[in-house]
Amino acid sequence: MLNIARWKSALIALVCILGVVFSIPNMVSDESRKNLPEWMQNTFNLGLELQGGSHLQLEVDMKTVLKDYADNLLDEIRTALRSEKLGYTSLVLTPDRKGVSVTLRDPSQLATAKSALRKATTDLQANYDVSGKITVTLSEEVEQRVKSKALEKSIEVIRRRVDESGTKEPLIQRQGTDRIILQLPGVDNPAEVKNLIGKTAKMEFRLVDHDAGTIQLDANGRPTGTVPMGSEVLPAREHGDRDSYVVVRKQVAITGDRLVDAQFNFHEATPGVSITFDAVGAKKFAEITANNVNRQFAIILDNVVISHPNIKEPLMSGSAFISGGFKPAEAQELALLLRAGALPAPLNVIEERTVGPSLGADSIMDGKRATIYAFIFVAIFMVLNYSLFGAFADIALTFNLILLFAALSLLGATLTLPGIAGIALTIGMAVDANVLIYERIKEELRHNTKPVMAIDAGYRKALMTILDSNITTLIGSAVLFEFGSGPIRGFAVTLALGIIISLFTALSLTRLVIIVWARRQRTISNLPI
Repeated sequence: MLNIARWKSALIALVCILGVVFSIPNMVSDESRKNLPEWMQNTFNLGLELQGGSHLQLEVDMKTVLKDYADNLLDEIRTALRSEKLGYTSLVLTPDRKGVSVTLRDPSQLATAKSALRKATTDLQANYDVSGKITVTLSEEVEQRVKSKALEKSIEVIRRRVDESGTKEPLIQRQGTDRIILQLPGVDNPAEVKNLIGKTAKMEFRLVDHDAGTIQLDANGRPTGTVPMGSEVLPAREHGDRDSYVVVRKQVAITGDRLVDAQFNFHEATPGVSITFDAVGAKKFAEITANNVNRQFAIILDNVVISHPNIKEPLMSGSAFISGGFKPAEAQELALLLRAGALPAPLNVIEERTVGPSLGADSIMDGKRATIYAFIFVAIFMVLNYSLFGAFADIALTFNLILLFAALSLLGATLTLPGIAGIALTIGMAVDANVLIYERIKEELRHNTKPVMAIDAGYRKALMTILDSNITTLIGSAVLFEFGSGPIRGFAVTLALGIIISLFTALSLTRLVIIVWARRQRTISNLPI
């Protein structure tokens, strides 16, 4: 019969009230929203095509990725051969820079070398010639795996950099084997963000070669002369001087991967970056500073020496302060780059587009019109076909929209044009369950069932049909969300939320309204349906 527990009635009412509360922030101005309690300030975000912004297509420099992999392989092979005390000559990269070639001085040691290199050449193609020449190259499978990892890491680094810079809800997705799509809603001048994400931010710590002597410069200000073996000349920008050069050891003492934190700070009124190493990095840093007191330690970012301070005493805490004549804004940017991590390779901007806010305003207005028209036409249809019960369904339809906007706000979802299309579609589908229920009630009345029993039978017997039809649509939404990207996912989210909420409003809210109406009637001889 038409009975509903009080706690269920209270729960339905509470959900509707909370829906109104959490949807309010989307209906007021930004100034008014700031005066609301913090827990009421959540809103959904507008996508690129609604509020304007920037679209960037980036390409990862895979040649650099493969060269870095080959360089690391070369170091591993050198270490493995030296550990077995095997003499070799011409340890170099292959001409395509995707592998390593080395020749043993004694070809009879080929078997020993093969055993020593077994760990370094796992999953790689190794060719051992009787002349003592060994060639190690990347297989197609390994090459694709290296590229895929580099692309995934680039996406993650970009996400951390863009999120920390304050951009809300960026769209970052993979395209093909070496490209990334980046959309920044609300950013109409992407130059600053492009500069931020384009920096490799590869930090290294190396010792300065004090045996190299003074660097001589030619007439163009470029370094000349012979550089000692195991060292190289790098430009320095310390204290704003970009025309100086420093000779540093090629051997990397500590890599930036060992950093766990980097924060903008001041030391003796000088802006800089405070860095903290992990356990392994702290141990290495303590050992290096203890063994090289009164020597200079170069801090290198993207092959440029940003600072080469003198080690005054051993630093055992695993922390240090980098100062390189930075302006405060430069130091803040460097701290952000170091926290986000280093890109595995440079990024090239292939395409750049800007969507103006005027186009977004037109899209919003069109979306509003479509939603309003859909609501009005559906509401009129329900009243014309089901009289008072149709009006009850319209009440549920209103709360369906309210609860949908509340859910999008709590999730911090991004609303796109396809998302608005999903809302318009949801309006039509929201009354689908009511139509099934009402038609079932009419069928019961045609069989001379009493009105109250007909209502109860309508809800009970239509339940499985309603669930089946909505679950199949939910499966379609799940597939769109899983295999789609960007706006397609936005459509899937709004559609899925609309379906779940429509089940609540049709099976719970509308039923509660009908029960309240029925209890107010002394007798029910005919149903207004």
